[in-house]
Amino acid sequence: MDALAQRALAGDPRSIARFISLIERGDSGSRELMKQIYPKTGRAHTIGITGSPGAGKSTLVSCLIAAFRAAGKTVGVIAVDPSSPFTGGAVLGDRLRMQDHALDSGVFIRSMGSRGNLGGLSGATHEAALVLDACGFDVVLIETVGVGQSEVDVIRVSDTVCLVLVPGAGDDVQIMKAGIMEIADIFVVNKSDRDGAEKVAMDIKVMLDLIANRKWRPPVSLASARDGGGIDAIMENIAAHGKHLAETEEGRSRRLSKIKNEVEEILRRAVFARVESAWTFEQTEILGDIDSRATDPYSVASSLLDRVINANSYTDLRSEA
Repeated sequence: MDALAQRALAGDPRSIARFISLIERGDSGSRELMKQIYPKTGRAHTIGITGSPGAGKSTLVSCLIAAFRAAGKTVGVIAVDPSSPFTGGAVLGDRLRMQDHALDSGVFIRSMGSRGNLGGLSGATHEAALVLDACGFDVVLIETVGVGQSEVDVIRVSDTVCLVLVPGAGDDVQIMKAGIMEIADIFVVNKSDRDGAEKVAMDIKVMLDLIANRKWRPPVSLASARDGGGIDAIMENIAAHGKHLAETEEGRSRRLSKIKNEVEEILRRAVFARVESAWTFEQTEILGDIDSRATDPYSVASSLLDRVINANSYTDLRSEA
């Protein structure tokens, strides 16, 4: 495991891919590997690219890769595709749209199936982004599954969130709805050659006028990822937001919020794994008791949680770390 971490940190693409695979599988050694590499993280600019299905996210990501490479930056990409609810498999179509960069040693592209996770991401997306960060990539692009109005997990793992919209996707009222519109740091109206693109951009600006006390006003760009139009403006907006995060208290607050979410997610997974283990062991008998109304699901859940929490004596987290 130590040798794998060293090879990955040295930039070996096979080792990076294997490292991420261990994390996806939940391998027992992956947690120790993450502990080893964590001190080397925090240097990459992580950019989330999100939006509805068919908005052109993958094509836009391909254009951004080319632009960052032209600027001399290395790029890691995590592209999340929807998984089958029956087989768990995924058609990793996002990678197909980025084949122009497959032979570039300064680009690493990893496709992931969402595996039933809500929020537009895979369960291992954040750890994979940390791996790419630790391995020295200057920029990490995270492309989400096509999302709706409430799938906002990308803000938990990204420094900058770029929301991609297209004209003709819905009525004007959609622009005013809370949810995903509120997490965007940059708006991109893609497929700007279509009728209505200017109106979508104007509607977004009107919405932004209604939001008070926001120190960063998200810029709105028109783009046509198919022919590369508008990419320079998007790059300028990304750079400006990165500078804003580095120089303001809002940036520090956002970094601390990401760390808080990170710790809470690790706790949730650890507690759930232990509860699931206890639950699986006695599941048949407990389900029968609930079915006969000898007990209720609330009491069962409370009992399982108490058992897991009281299984180990309290240890001071600081001294343990």
